[in-house]
Amino acid sequence: MSNLDRQATPTVCGGRGFVVAEPVRELLSPRRVQLGESTEVRRLLPNLGRRMVGAWAFVDHYGPDDIADEPGMQVPPHPHMGLQTVSWLHEGEVLHRDSLGSLRTIRPRELGLMTSGRAISHSEESPKAHAALLHGAQLWVALPDAHRNVEPHFQHHADLPTVTAPGLTATVILGELDGARSPGTAYTPIVGADLSLAQGADARLPLDPDFEYAVLSMSGEAEVDGVPVLPGSMLYLGCGRTELPLRAASDAGLMLLGGEPFEEEIVMWWNFVGRSHAEIAQARADWMTSARFGEVEGYDGGRLSAPHLPPVALKPRGRVR
Repeated sequence: MSNLDRQATPTVCGGRGFVVAEPVRELLSPRRVQLGESTEVRRLLPNLGRRMVGAWAFVDHYGPDDIADEPGMQVPPHPHMGLQTVSWLHEGEVLHRDSLGSLRTIRPRELGLMTSGRAISHSEESPKAHAALLHGAQLWVALPDAHRNVEPHFQHHADLPTVTAPGLTATVILGELDGARSPGTAYTPIVGADLSLAQGADARLPLDPDFEYAVLSMSGEAEVDGVPVLPGSMLYLGCGRTELPLRAASDAGLMLLGGEPFEEEIVMWWNFVGRSHAEIAQARADWMTSARFGEVEGYDGGRLSAPHLPPVALKPRGRVR
């Protein structure tokens, strides 16, 4: 999914400057962003004071939106580099097209994983005949320096492993959880999991103490380590945890995001992840003037133009705390 912010500012992310080396409970409120003409998203990452969680660098939550009489999601072709996009739905469908020729309809609880590597472009849209509701999350994973120029590729996985406990089903989207590993390609130690809690559930989820974690609430009423987390908000949990207490007052849906703290500092702007302002500027110029990102065939409409890239003096990050 694209970042459609026309006032996008380069942001320094990564490194250990904001990593919390002990368990915390830091509730993050979203920023509301208009995505195209008909979809509003709640942006949780990057957030004021919290730029990344492991390699997770971007999190949008949207819906549930009633699109029965609307076109739904309509995101024209746009570029990516240096990252992976993770598409995750609870309701509805999204049609993915990319410059490699991939064409795939992503449905609820199916993984759509696009690795941009050195360069790719894609579009996302609700199919012309679509379900009445659209509800999901779009996430980005920053690629480490050793892999950020890999050949671009797209993966779709309809069958994903699960971890179960009384009242809890955890679907492993990316990485590994409690011995269950996703078939999606990961380039850093990471985990992404969809947590379905039944009303009255009281469970403890095993965690890796070397990872930092956050939990995004998708729906329902749930408590994460004793903290009520409302839909569209995210609780940052820090590092050093071996388990996570979860309780549900109603049926609830959560997403667990975690991973080893991302060691490298990155520069993130618009739909690009790089290592310097000059690299970002070159990617913008290439999208506007060259064939580097390829062409998306079959989308009914033009592609996105890049916003203005301001000259920015990027500041170093703070210290670990």
